[in-house]
Amino acid sequence: MGESKRIVLALYLFFFVAYSSFQLLSASSNDAQDAIFYESFDEDYEGRWIVSDKDDYKVVLMGLLGIANDNLAACLLQKFNSVYNDTRGVWKHAKSEGHDDYGLLVSEQARKYAIVKELDKPVNLKDGTVLQFETRLQNGLECGGAYLKYLRPQEAGWKPKEFDNEAPYSIMFGPDKCGATNKVHFILKHKNPKSGEYVEHHLKSPPSVPLDKLSHVYTAILKPDNELQILIDGEEKSKANFLSSDDFEPPLIPSKTILDPDDKKPEDWDERAKIPDPDAVKPEDWDEDAPIEIVDEEAEKPVGWLDDEPEEIDDPDATKPEDWDDEEDGEWEAPKIDNPKCEAAPGCGEWKRPTKRNPAYKGKWSAPLIDNPAYKGIWKPQEIPNPNYFELQKPDFEPIAAIGIEIWTMQDGILFDNVLIASDDKVAASYRETTWKPKFTIEKEKQKAEESVPDSDATAGFQKKVFDLLYKIADIPFLNDHKVKIYDIIEKGEKQPNLTIGALVAVVVVFLTIFFRIIFGGKKKPARVEKKNTAQAETSSSQAGEENEENKEKEETSAAAPRRRTRRET
Repeated sequence: MGESKRIVLALYLFFFVAYSSFQLLSASSNDAQDAIFYESFDEDYEGRWIVSDKDDYKVVLMGLLGIANDNLAACLLQKFNSVYNDTRGVWKHAKSEGHDDYGLLVSEQARKYAIVKELDKPVNLKDGTVLQFETRLQNGLECGGAYLKYLRPQEAGWKPKEFDNEAPYSIMFGPDKCGATNKVHFILKHKNPKSGEYVEHHLKSPPSVPLDKLSHVYTAILKPDNELQILIDGEEKSKANFLSSDDFEPPLIPSKTILDPDDKKPEDWDERAKIPDPDAVKPEDWDEDAPIEIVDEEAEKPVGWLDDEPEEIDDPDATKPEDWDDEEDGEWEAPKIDNPKCEAAPGCGEWKRPTKRNPAYKGKWSAPLIDNPAYKGIWKPQEIPNPNYFELQKPDFEPIAAIGIEIWTMQDGILFDNVLIASDDKVAASYRETTWKPKFTIEKEKQKAEESVPDSDATAGFQKKVFDLLYKIADIPFLNDHKVKIYDIIEKGEKQPNLTIGALVAVVVVFLTIFFRIIFGGKKKPARVEKKNTAQAETSSSQAGEENEENKEKEETSAAAPRRRTRRET
């Protein structure tokens, strides 16, 4: 690349970064006023986000391994991490790979992470709210979560330093992948006004998680008309209605009736649709002891059957091993082989009649089934009015007082960034445009460039095949006079692999030139014959003979000379 091109590229990158920074600063100044909460992680999280000190990791390991013994779990933890508290993952303030933009990083594998940020004041979700954040799975995602929990006020029963998976939340939102699970969760914890119980309501059709290593932005739009939209990278992936029984499991609005838990099936309730005919009698000719199969008395021995020949004989070619000891190994016996005499015959050895199915076989007798006159159907408890039923015009969202990340992940390299709460989806769209899209564009272009570069092993294999082909072309007999030239081309190509295609083209051109010269250029004009005296003719003939002998010797010497294959003699 020339110096002028480098300068142009540097200026382009400078203006691109400057433009992106200007957009980001503009968004930060303009949109920040409209954002209810925004965390860019440009500054270190310490002092603003609180890392949980909750010591419940032993319980987590016990649950994962199905261990009920407290001492055994502690022992495994010591062997696994040497120190008990090492199961607690370390959060880091780190740059996103390839960018100067910082985020909150999951830095270690197979750890539990818990961190929380309290909001200046609780956020009411009833009038519509937008929840948005970015994640980047820099090392991919095999098993782990990358979701956020939007927590209820501390009065609900939690403390920042003791934040764990039991902390009461209002909404849980974000990607989760492990085993058969691959979805972007949206879970609403909603309080039943009749029972006072908080129930988790899961979105029935959540979108799947993008499993590449690029930055992605997740957006949940809670609209005043009870509609929910889930966006990934600004594109709608799921739409639902909070009050629809088809969209959430279980539905927010419970059914009007339930099965009576106190109802019991009467003792005389008959659920049998068919019963044996009580009036049926076994026929007198029914023989339950008759066998399934009997000997076929009509069968005859095939002609040519060899009664006196065994099916197997001793191998006549087998010999007793020299080191065989009869006292230790026992009497030696030759191995058996199929009797060759039996191959052409219908059979060998004692002939026996085959069996056939017994026409008199009927098996155990049982009375035929008839409709049960006492049949009442399959019993189920009767339905009664649901005491916890309620009607709902809008979800009764609990306010959000904090944002927490609480995950157990086998994967490191998960980066969280640009956490946003806004009251308008236009604000969220503006943040996506200025904070996420420039990074994503750079990452996407880099990914395309990496994918377009051929694999080095595949390239080397291709080049080897090309050079092998070129050497085979050089070995064609009618190219003997041009071998030196062809070998020079091949050797230059081997020394400079980037010339592989050029070497192939050059050899093919030489080959075709010689080929067409042989096909179309072989006819020469007849030489003009002039009369000469006999002495001159004899002298010319003698000289010509000597020249032909010299040329013949040169050709033989050339043919006997070794090929110039410094690297690939075969």
